[in-house]
Amino acid sequence: MPADLSFEQAPPISVPLRFFLSAPIFGVVAGALLSWWGADVVTSRWLGETLALTHLLVAGFMLQAMTGALFQFLPVAAGCNIARPMLVAATVHPLLAAAALLLPLGLAGGIAIALRVAAALFLFAVAIVVVATGRALLRTPAQGATVLALRLAVGGLAITVLLGTALADGLAGHRSWPLVDLTSIHVAWGLGGWALVLLAGVSYFVVPMFQLTPPYPPRFARWLPLLLLAVLLVWSLQLIVPIPQQLVLICGMALAGAFSATTLWLQQRRRRRIRDPVFWFFRLAMSCLLAAALLAAGVALLPALHDEASVAWILGVLLIPGVFVSAINGMLYKIVPFISWLHLQRLALPGTPVPNVLDLLPGSAMRAQMILHLLAMVLLLMSAVWPSIVTLAGVAFATSSAWLGVNLSRAVWRYVRARGRIGASERGR
Repeated sequence: MPADLSFEQAPPISVPLRFFLSAPIFGVVAGALLSWWGADVVTSRWLGETLALTHLLVAGFMLQAMTGALFQFLPVAAGCNIARPMLVAATVHPLLAAAALLLPLGLAGGIAIALRVAAALFLFAVAIVVVATGRALLRTPAQGATVLALRLAVGGLAITVLLGTALADGLAGHRSWPLVDLTSIHVAWGLGGWALVLLAGVSYFVVPMFQLTPPYPPRFARWLPLLLLAVLLVWSLQLIVPIPQQLVLICGMALAGAFSATTLWLQQRRRRRIRDPVFWFFRLAMSCLLAAALLAAGVALLPALHDEASVAWILGVLLIPGVFVSAINGMLYKIVPFISWLHLQRLALPGTPVPNVLDLLPGSAMRAQMILHLLAMVLLLMSAVWPSIVTLAGVAFATSSAWLGVNLSRAVWRYVRARGRIGASERGR
């Protein structure tokens, strides 16, 4: 376990839990709508329904979970004290949730007012997150690859939301932006500059800590987010000057592939051969990232594939449910019971029994949900060839997300009961 973790600086447990428990709801909604809309969503990535499903996952499921992880991770791993975390979380959480529901409504229904309101809510909420976390990250004396990655990720989130606001403005009919190019840049910053850089920064800590692997090579860990930033900046230049898009895309995919390959290599060198569901979730995420990097590089080399709807669908499934939803599943299964145990340890007097992590969230519950998530992934990928099974894929994904929510809720309920028992025993002394 890293020696410089500061668990005494952890925020109140309600700060991250509100985000973690909300995230699966967006997965349930996305799966249900996918099942309802059926095969049409596979035919084009530009359909309003397809865009709505995508944003339910990236602006709903992912953003909720990743915001909660930021609030939990910064004080503990980077020594960053976020000012008034309870107030910030209580303000940001409902704003992000409302925006993440309004945006898909506007995209699927072509409702301009929903797009404008969602964009305004995202701007306000993310501005609070960026200021609160960015201020803490700039003031911390901590250094190293994790802190650097977290700083860049917060900047990537800000750029992603600014680009998304411009797109929402254009879709609402207020501006004549180059929507295709702007969308390409928005996607790159959202998945690369925000989600992937944050995943890398968190992985530098949690993979060695929880999976007992050797640490990431220091030079690789430091240069990866910087090189990703350089690629994204060059990619963004397409708005003003011609750029060699295929070469830039291949460079970006090479960096993503290098991160996934390095993580898989470290997992093979772990000190204990324990293969719990968290390990397999992370291995699935890294395998999907490697496959997506290879597929995207192939598309760059063979431009004829760029317009194939099935290729776009496969790439989207690999990246969003495959990489980020899988990694978040694994992270939540470690973070929620761990912080619950940590807070119980801090509440209990010496000699008072405290349930361990597996008592709070048994491995059997995680394994069953993991199998269903894997089935959903297989069905989603198969939908590219047989679109008719997308209805079944939606049901599987919605059920898997609901099961994740139930497992996390049960862990929190066990924490609440144990906290009550600790309080009762201390009052009786």
